[in-house]
Amino acid sequence: MINKMLASALEALTSKKGVTLAIPAVLLFGAAMAIGKQAPTPATPAATAAVVSTAAPSPVAATPPAEQLRTVASGNSFSADQKKQIEEIIKSYLINNPEVMVEIQTALESKMEKIQSEKMQVAITQNAAELFRSVNAPTAGNPKGDITLVEFFDYNCGYCKKALPDLASVVAKDKNVKVVMKEFPILSKGSEEASKVALAAKMQNKYWEFHSAMMENQGQANEAVALKVAEKIGLNVAKLKVDMASAEVKKEIDDTRKLAQKMGIQGTPHFMIGDRVIPGAPEGLGELLLQTVSEVRKSGGCKVC
Repeated sequence: MINKMLASALEALTSKKGVTLAIPAVLLFGAAMAIGKQAPTPATPAATAAVVSTAAPSPVAATPPAEQLRTVASGNSFSADQKKQIEEIIKSYLINNPEVMVEIQTALESKMEKIQSEKMQVAITQNAAELFRSVNAPTAGNPKGDITLVEFFDYNCGYCKKALPDLASVVAKDKNVKVVMKEFPILSKGSEEASKVALAAKMQNKYWEFHSAMMENQGQANEAVALKVAEKIGLNVAKLKVDMASAEVKKEIDDTRKLAQKMGIQGTPHFMIGDRVIPGAPEGLGELLLQTVSEVRKSGGCKVC
């Protein structure tokens, strides 16, 4: 039982999903060390090492916590009586100090967010050309803008629809921002159909007009709805039907999906401004986007765009 709980703690250190499960295991480790310190048993070399690691300064004491967990979890370090004591200590401690679970969870989540942020920075640098400088991706705003804003979106995403006015306000208020639109249809077949119509509209130089009208349209997005929207804004529907089936349109959608996978992006909307990331559509998104653009500009501009 102890080995399994300690193993869960190790897993939690590298996976945000396991944060909650790790809390009792981390406490278990502390309790185990305390018992090992109070009641050492001359069992195996592994048990001795586990006990010594909590004693006064020695080479073992400098072992990283994660490695200490592995050491304890790898062997039968405790007797049945010690295991029972550990369980009783943990239960009593958690009942009397439930707030510690919140503290541990907060610390672990903070650490995982930092790790994810660092990974995203690396991913942005490695995929900068596809993110910011793709010649096939639709754009809005100033094509020669000094700051590039990227959005991954889906036409059936309610939050993406909610974000449209905020994105439009950035385009209207800052005439030196380039917006790169990443068609990322992940919610349904209808989403992909709408994306194909949108990319076909780009071939008629009316991408932003179609995109805006499609996002403002209420209800489910699919091919039929998208074609009606296109017809309303004056697009050649016959040509759209031909172009939306083209290899170029398919490639753009496939490339975006591959890029999102490399970036670890699994939801929409997802914004990037230089090396800054804004997931979702938080309140005050428009001001947040403009503020982030300003901060990137003041910091010397986008280093990877």
